[in-house]
Order: sequence, then structure tokens, then C-alpha cells
Amino acid sequence: MLTYPHIDPIAFSIDIFSIHLSVRWYGIMYLLSYLFAWQLARLRGRLTWGEEALENLLFALFVGLVVGGRLGQVLFYAPGYYFAHPLEILQIWKGGMSFHGGFLGVLLASLLWAHRHGKRWLEVTDFIAPLAPLGLMLGRIGNFINGEIVGRVADPSLPWAMVFPHVDALPRHPVQIYHAALEGLALFVILWLYSKKPRPTGVVSGAFLAGYGVFRSTVEFFREPDAGIFGLSYTISMGQWLSIPMILAGAGMLWYFGRRVDAPSPVVK
Repeated sequence: MLTYPHIDPIAFSIDIFSIHLSVRWYGIMYLLSYLFAWQLARLRGRLTWGEEALENLLFALFVGLVVGGRLGQVLFYAPGYYFAHPLEILQIWKGGMSFHGGFLGVLLASLLWAHRHGKRWLEVTDFIAPLAPLGLMLGRIGNFINGEIVGRVADPSLPWAMVFPHVDALPRHPVQIYHAALEGLALFVILWLYSKKPRPTGVVSGAFLAGYGVFRSTVEFFREPDAGIFGLSYTISMGQWLSIPMILAGAGMLWYFGRRVDAPSPVVK
């Protein structure tokens, strides 16, 4: 059995013109996510869109991710608290981001970019789908550093069961690592390999939706459920409620678009 190694969420601090600034690991993870997405985008090709257009796309996606992720946390999980403490909505450096909200923000940003540049929306989402999982992995590592997201009580004999002293003295599942391993690393490998061959437009996006939904729903069985807007439930958690539409939509897209033989989505070089 392991003990959570308390990690200072502040990576370093600097003083600039009598202003004390603290840089948190959580923020660094978001920066690394952006840099990884940029490098992976270059590997995937599609530079025929132009360097500037690609930069604009990634920046728009990053903004959509951050804004959507925070609003999703506020609206899906703790509307009462944040409406009572509205200034804390802006304190994203302390953590508290909803994947499903960030996902909706990314969808909107990609839709606007596709419309502005005359591209098919599903072609754009197929291109960016394999770029996302490593960012999700880094975000979950940020969750681990912050000591946030509580796992359910685990059997003490489980070799990787972990005690989080700031929570209680019980051995728990380190669900942040589960999230990082499944929604992050495993999903990245699956999508990257799957998208290396020409695929009908829409199926890579469908694979992302279904894959994330399945992995997220699986991890939720080991995670203390969040109350959310539907209340607290150990049967179907808020995360699972939000993932079910993703699984259904992804499976439907794989079935529908998989039968088509139109122009393929972008392929890894």
C-alpha cells in the first residue's frame, strides 16, 4: 500500500516589479498539452492548411478547452457553490475543470474554425481527435499533483492502493492515474494507430467519442462520484451520465460513416 507523496502544487514563484507570481503545475500541464498538440499536429500533416491557419486552430481549441472546461465544472457539477462564490469561477489555476465542458468548447471552436476556413467540420475533428488524449493524460497528472479527485476505498492488499492523508487514512484507488492511463495513453495509442490508415471521414471522431466514453465510464466505478446536477449516485455517476451520449454517438458514427467510401480523413505521415 502506498501513501500519496504530497506535492506542492506550486512549481515555482517569481517576483516581478514587486508582484509575486506563483506558477502551478496544473497550469504547466495545460501549457505542455498545447505544445504536444502542436508537435503532433505537425506529425499528422495537413500543413496544406497553412502554418498560420493551423496555429489559429490550435489556439482556438485551447481557448475552447479552458473556457468550456471551467463552465462545465460550474454548470454540471457545482452550480450552487459557484453562483454563491462567483469570483472563484475565474480561479482555474486551482483546478476544477470538466472534461465534458471542455469537449463541448472544443467542438464549438472547431466548428467556427471550419466554417471560417471553408473546411468540413468532421474533417477537422478527425484531424484533432488523436491530438487530444495526451493532453488529457497531462491534465490528469495535474489532478494527481493537486491531490484532487477522490478514488473509492480499495482493498488494502491492492499493491497500488494509496492513502491520501488530506482525505482520510483509508486506502483508495489512485483514479487520477487510471484516468491518465486509459483516457490518455491508451486512447492516444489506439487513435494514433487507427488513424494511420485512410478512413472515411467521421470514423476517427467516432472512435474518439466511443473510446473516451467507455474508458471514462469504466474509471468512474473506481472514483468517488461527484454530486452533479442529478444528485449523488453510486449506480450511475455524473461522469457516466455525461459519457453515455458520447458512447452512443461514437458507436453510431462508426457504424454510419464506416460504410461510406468518400474522401478519407487526414492520415499520419
